[in-house]
Amino acid sequence: MDLTPVIEGFQVVLQPENFLFCLLGVLVGMVIGVLPGLGPAATIAILLPLTYGMEPVTAIIMLAGIFYGAIYGGTVTAVLLKLPGETSSAITALDGYPLAQQGHAGKALGIGAIASFAGGTVSIVVLTLVAPTIAGYALRFGPPEYAALTLLGILLVATISSGTMLKALAAAAAGLLLATVGRDGFTGELRYTAGSLELTDGLQFVPIAMGVFGLAEILYSLERRHIDPGKPIKVKKVLPTGADLKQSAGPIGRGGLLGFLLGILPGGGATVSAMASYGIEKRLAKDPRRFGRGAIEGVAGPETANNAAATSSFIPLLTLGIPANATMAVMFGALLIQGITPGPQLVETNPDLFWGVINSMYIGNLILLILAIPLIGVFVRILHVRPTILAPITVLIVCIGAYTINNRIFEVMVVIVFGVLGYLMKKFGFDPAPLVLAFVLGSLLEDNFRRSLLMFSGDVTQVAGRPIAMTLLVLFVIVVLLPLVLKVIKRRRPDLLAVPGDEQTAPDAHHVDHRP
Repeated sequence: MDLTPVIEGFQVVLQPENFLFCLLGVLVGMVIGVLPGLGPAATIAILLPLTYGMEPVTAIIMLAGIFYGAIYGGTVTAVLLKLPGETSSAITALDGYPLAQQGHAGKALGIGAIASFAGGTVSIVVLTLVAPTIAGYALRFGPPEYAALTLLGILLVATISSGTMLKALAAAAAGLLLATVGRDGFTGELRYTAGSLELTDGLQFVPIAMGVFGLAEILYSLERRHIDPGKPIKVKKVLPTGADLKQSAGPIGRGGLLGFLLGILPGGGATVSAMASYGIEKRLAKDPRRFGRGAIEGVAGPETANNAAATSSFIPLLTLGIPANATMAVMFGALLIQGITPGPQLVETNPDLFWGVINSMYIGNLILLILAIPLIGVFVRILHVRPTILAPITVLIVCIGAYTINNRIFEVMVVIVFGVLGYLMKKFGFDPAPLVLAFVLGSLLEDNFRRSLLMFSGDVTQVAGRPIAMTLLVLFVIVVLLPLVLKVIKRRRPDLLAVPGDEQTAPDAHHVDHRP
């Protein structure tokens, strides 16, 4: 492997302007990520307008810093309030919050910061080694392969996302429908514009993301805080002991590897990897009953896997041009706004951006570790600020940002409409991530599918002569049929899918210790 581009990438990120915005991104991401309900996708969507006047490399480096900074910020609220800033932090809350109740909040947050650094760093090292290889292999992709990969990605997101699969598929279908609004790229005909000139070029991604993730999360978070405001727990000692680090070493190592592998897959890899890591650590523990009651491994493993998966999710985005989750969909939109098309050619056409962004993660994760522990006291103070003060300020920033896209009030209206839609979706159990991801991938799917039909002269059976496309389509069929097969097996032979040991540990979940 030629290390020259990697070294040049460090020169890019260490330029004063890029380094400053990397630091600023991590700091802003951590602070805003602490606010309950605002996860990485919402944070990036809200702050996306800030990047309009920046250089592409500087803008993406800052957004990447906001990304992993916000992920750790979600851990703070999960531990102190049992109110996860994002879905994957909900796993951390299972043991982080009990530790906080026992007076070990600082230890939980300290281990969370170290695990986040370890997971992110391991993932970045592997990312540096494998990303160029994947990009080179992806050069073999044509329209049929991209159409099959996009279809598989949408299905995986709908399958793995929170809520029922039927609701996730409905949200994905709505996203695909929204992607067809505007002028047909092949014929020039207008579709679903209802005679509106504003919709001639279709709906734009940024106001949709700001509405579904930003405004909707604010509304939903305000409602939850009104029902159960909660009070942050006081943080005493922050640095974990040597025994804590020794106990966490195994979960951190396993979580890093698992998170990297699962993060590459489309469909919320961070959440899935955090859940998988928690399950593995519980199975490997000598006393599984400790989990859910304050086991430090229940914080270390999921936090490592979460951050490793978050970093590795950049691989399909930068090398294939396929966002693996909702946050990467926002990053995809940010790249397009800067005139950068992510995909196999990115390594060759924009090596400064490619390696600058990847190497900025080394620096950013180190900054995150250095800042996380000293700033815990500041984060606790932020949590005391009333949501009724923070929410109007955030909404104002969202509306101003939406207006600056094209200096039109129409984008502000789109934000409001999709903010209400996103709130209602969360209210009724619909995960908004499939909608946004399907919207982003919809144009890619349609364009490549229609190009494939032109290549095959309308004969879709010719796809059988393309091994990569056929492999992806077979995987698509497997993903569709697997839940149905498992359901039939569970109905006929429930003992085959039973988890060993559950019958022994289940009663302990409800055990109450009446000893003084």
